Amino acid sequence: MTNKDTLCLLKECDSGTKMAVASIDEVLDRVEASELKQLLSETKEHHEKLGNEIHSLLIKHGSKDQEPAPMAKSMSWLKTNMKMGMDKSDATIADLITDGCNMGIKSLYKYMNQYAAADDTSKDICKRLISIEETLRRDLRCYL
Repeated sequence: MTNKDTLCLLKECDSGTKMAVASIDEVLDRVEASELKQLLSETKEHHEKLGNEIHSLLIKHGSKDQEPAPMAKSMSWLKTNMKMGMDKSDATIADLITDGCNMGIKSLYKYMNQYAAADDTSKDICKRLISIEETLRRDLRCYL
């Protein structure tokens, strides 16, 4: 039997991967620098791959996907479009994605603490997702 913390942590990670992919999709076609476009495309692929892994685990545990909260998606879309309306530069895109990474990392650490009884597989996925976000945040510094 699957414990509640495992399912909750997997669902939060699932929501996080979907939010990251949506955020990258929102800006990807506006990126000027080919290196930044490549970085964001590769990161999107990592999130999608991890999202597929999470989806398989949720099914295995008899649960469903979790979409990001509608309010979070709306606020992200609004912030992106307002900032991009004022400044369409790659620096703005890097800043927006960095903010998203920061929020994602903070949330994932919170969920790892909140769902401490989750199984090792779920905790590992969460740590891998944090690692992807930290790497992206580090790599974006040169565009800020």
